[in-house]
Amino acid sequence: MTIQADHQASNIVTVEALINGQNVTSLSQSTKENPANPTEIVGYFPVTTKEQAIEAIEAAAEAFKTWKKTDIEQRVASMRKAIEKIRAAENEIVHLLSREHGKPLYDAHGEIYVALMWMEFACNEAAAALKEEIQEHDYGKTILSYDPIGVVAAISPWNYPIALSTIKIAPALLAGNTIVLKPSPYAPLAAAKVAEIIASEFPAGVINVVHGAADVGVELTTNPHVTKIAFTGGTETAKHIIKAASDTIKDMTLELGGNDAAIFLESFNVNDERAMRRIVVSNFLTTGQICMIAKRVYVHHSIYDAFVEKYIEAANRWIRIGDPFDHNTTVGPVNNLKQKEYVQSLVEDAKQRGAKVIPLGTILDQKLFDQGYYLQPTLVLGCNVHDPIVVEEQFGPTVPVLPFDDEEQVIHLHNESIYGLTSSVWGKEEDAILLARQLEAGTTMINTAAVQGLDVRFPFGGFKQSGIGREYGVGGIRTYTEQHVINVPKMLDLPYIPE
Repeated sequence: MTIQADHQASNIVTVEALINGQNVTSLSQSTKENPANPTEIVGYFPVTTKEQAIEAIEAAAEAFKTWKKTDIEQRVASMRKAIEKIRAAENEIVHLLSREHGKPLYDAHGEIYVALMWMEFACNEAAAALKEEIQEHDYGKTILSYDPIGVVAAISPWNYPIALSTIKIAPALLAGNTIVLKPSPYAPLAAAKVAEIIASEFPAGVINVVHGAADVGVELTTNPHVTKIAFTGGTETAKHIIKAASDTIKDMTLELGGNDAAIFLESFNVNDERAMRRIVVSNFLTTGQICMIAKRVYVHHSIYDAFVEKYIEAANRWIRIGDPFDHNTTVGPVNNLKQKEYVQSLVEDAKQRGAKVIPLGTILDQKLFDQGYYLQPTLVLGCNVHDPIVVEEQFGPTVPVLPFDDEEQVIHLHNESIYGLTSSVWGKEEDAILLARQLEAGTTMINTAAVQGLDVRFPFGGFKQSGIGREYGVGGIRTYTEQHVINVPKMLDLPYIPE
């Protein structure tokens, strides 16, 4: 793979579908623009047809017949070679990701870091996680194996396209499955290139990549050869996937939306500048477009005024909105126009309801800001607890901050949400942990939040409408298997069955 490192308009990348080890052209292509400069074309990706999606699924089904029989050492060795290839191409991948997504360079490097960290963990743990267990006991012998599940349809989102593709690819392949990946049309290029790198180390058909419109997604979720769906994305889309897959009752791992709360207790030290920086980063990293970002902030009324003052100071120090390729930039554009307009509508609605909206940070290049999908980050004060900007997932650079009176109240406000992906509690550790135990969330972090508190060694997923199942950790490998029990009982006949 060759990707030029500069970001001039003349450097246009084209990706194709990857089916059974071959690049497959399509009759039509879609254009991916640079969100920092929408007049610049970053690349082209195919409009895969339904028929090509079927070919990819059938190729994966055929490859599965052989791949499932390979030993774990071979699978791990192939994945480790792929990891080294990704690492060797990291700078090129980062530049492409930054151009197509809008992430600042440091953020794009961070995504590769998370992806590789997970892939290496999966390689290190796969043999032990998938090893069959044999128990001899008073009743006979039992063998428990973790068998590959089959063809996996992996549908990844645009906000972390590489990390949230490899979170599926690595464990699925290590467990002996084959996969068909569909990247998001809002960030299809870098994810497809990384998938191609991985595919180069595996037999044809083990990894396939398709793009395309809704009919391709429908095929991936309804085709009887697909036995598992791994999806990261919005809750509303997941509802359609669940319905589409119901006729064939597929296994699913769904990591969905979140409206993650950050709760600041009375014991939190507002003069802790590093802590204030952490919460600002937790709100605005990747321009607020992370499922596990802190999207609503609750502060005990006794420290509320001081918190807001120190927060604004910290935000104005850290937030620098500009060209993703400028090393001074910490916040880039929103990824796409649709998302920009949605976030704007939430902020405007809050204003209409009487909220105070405070712009944050410094715009480094006003001309660039005006031409791209940029939004200046904002702090929103004076909201009602049930205003849309509080209860909906903004997925952009704005955050409401609300006071609370006591822990019972803030626990209720947290738990009444339909979501429960991550949360964070800030203050004295023992107090924070005590409150964290009462929150309905897949992960709760103490005195940090979002990616800063992520640990790929442990399960990640959500309560309620934030998802089904878990990724990461040993469980994130086993979720791509079926448990197979082989019983060899000593007593072959039931004692009470008559002759």
